[in-house]
Amino acid sequence: MPTFEGDFSPPAGRFAVVAARFNAMVTEALLAGCRDAFVRHGVADDRLDVAWVPGSFELPIVAQAMAESGNYAAVICLGCVIRGETGHYDHVAGQAAGGLMSASLATGVPVIFGVLTTETVEQALNRSGLKAGNKGGEAALAAIEMVNLMAQIRSEAVADAKAGG
Repeated sequence: MPTFEGDFSPPAGRFAVVAARFNAMVTEALLAGCRDAFVRHGVADDRLDVAWVPGSFELPIVAQAMAESGNYAAVICLGCVIRGETGHYDHVAGQAAGGLMSASLATGVPVIFGVLTTETVEQALNRSGLKAGNKGGEAALAAIEMVNLMAQIRSEAVADAKAGG
């Protein structure tokens, strides 16, 4: 029984990062962590393209456009939605998550959800590098792992097709 599992070896191809400007202090730190993780895993900074959008709600349309371009092995989306006093948080966070999943499924390109959804600014800062690691770096690792996993699966499908299976 074949088992497929991605690894963290440097994959081929370019990567797109779509980052939200809203809560920029957090998203800029997420982007720095993302870039650092890529470089530490053998993906040079010149293989990354960054697109800035106004907020997390706008991530899905740009992520899908970049995935559809055929230029990227994966698209990493970075944003930060902090709960406020209204229901705005629920709408933005939910629509961003659903939109990014739809973009990935529609294109077959891994679209990584690197959007922080926190209760407080302190939690967001902690998850962007202060105390709880950097979720931008974790998103880069997820992208590397997914690209390698998808390559294995696609390679197996080609081998099966050639073997008449």
